[in-house]
Amino acid sequence: MHPHPQPSPEAVRASADRTFGIEIQALQALQRRIDARFVQAVGMILDCPGRVVVTGIGKSGHVARKIAATLASTGTPAFFMHAAEAIHGDLGMLTGQDILLAISYSGSAHELITIISVAKRMGTRIIALTGHAGSELARNADLALDAAVDQEACPLNLAPTASTTAALVLGDAIAVACLEARGFNREDFARSHPGGALGRRLLTSVADIMRSGAALPRVAPGTLIPDALTEMSAKGMGMAIVLEDKRPVGLFTDGDLRRMIAQHGDIRTLPVSAGMSRHPRSIPADAPAIEAASIMDAHKLNQMLVLDGDGLLLGALHMHDLLAAKVI
Repeated sequence: MHPHPQPSPEAVRASADRTFGIEIQALQALQRRIDARFVQAVGMILDCPGRVVVTGIGKSGHVARKIAATLASTGTPAFFMHAAEAIHGDLGMLTGQDILLAISYSGSAHELITIISVAKRMGTRIIALTGHAGSELARNADLALDAAVDQEACPLNLAPTASTTAALVLGDAIAVACLEARGFNREDFARSHPGGALGRRLLTSVADIMRSGAALPRVAPGTLIPDALTEMSAKGMGMAIVLEDKRPVGLFTDGDLRRMIAQHGDIRTLPVSAGMSRHPRSIPADAPAIEAASIMDAHKLNQMLVLDGDGLLLGALHMHDLLAAKVI
């Protein structure tokens, strides 16, 4: 094959401008058509005791898959059912408690027509998302949403472009309206995305990443500075926890050490109680790790204790632990 001549930069930019313009106009026209049917569709989904089963084929199938994923991740139980696979066995996924959201611009894809005939016999409620209000799909649905566009961005007016954008945005609008109606919040979103950055930040607790047991540097108030330094070096937290009757009474940190040297010079015969920071800040083990990070950042702390409800030591955090857990 001979390579085609390269178009001029101006021609490429003009093509992009036309595509953007056509698709923006399609969305603006769609926005003006949002009416009681859209409100009814959202109400049907909110009242659905089962799941939203989103189906389509071809380019509409790709859009349907994305809409199903968006619904599922924002609080509406949903999954994608490929229309071709559905008529060869996957239709068993559908129940009478579900809502079928069927996407077809033409509204005449025979796979979808077959699916909705079975769905109607099961008592499944059907929402059609189509560009043809008089199509067989629209006529047989309980509710039809109008996703028509005046033209495709494709200069041949053939390749689905503006129409798939309109369907995708209409699906997003449904998902977001349901999200807001359910009061879905950041914590809910994090539970749906435990592997993402937000999930880590909101779902990781202090107990998940704190150091405990033998990993904690512990000394008594009367411990001499050289011995305290040995414990600090062995545990690598840049501090020693000063305990009296199993209760923390202070922290002895690298900063406290520097201040003692500046004040006393020779500190080898002094106990840690002479230079420890009293009333150290603490946090419960069940608190979100991001809360610990906020406190430590606000007060310029590198370490923080973790205590139980009775003030007994459970563990400790270092800023490096938060970094390693990708909480911050």
